[in-house]
Amino acid sequence: MFGMPGGIEWIIILIVALLIFGKRLPEVMKSMGKGIVEFKKGVKGVEDDVEDATEQKPDKIDTAENNNGKAETAENKNKNEKTETDKEHINEMKG
Repeated sequence: MFGMPGGIEWIIILIVALLIFGKRLPEVMKSMGKGIVEFKKGVKGVEDDVEDATEQKPDKIDTAENNNGKAETAENKNKNEKTETDKEHINEMKG
């Protein structure tokens, strides 16, 4: 019954968008593009974290527990660097 809009429907949607946004349309599209890029970066970061967690070997977990937090493993150091990078991205978005 309802499907993807056809050619005429897309033209009508485009005309309505031009009427609503007018001169701001390029600015709106640019900000939407930036939002999509940031969303993709976030998804990629989550995928990387899940992949790292599933590939982590049990002996590395035991080593981290036996050190009682005294020595920083390479994985923890990498996670800290990712966190700092994320904080920098957030500050860039705010500023």
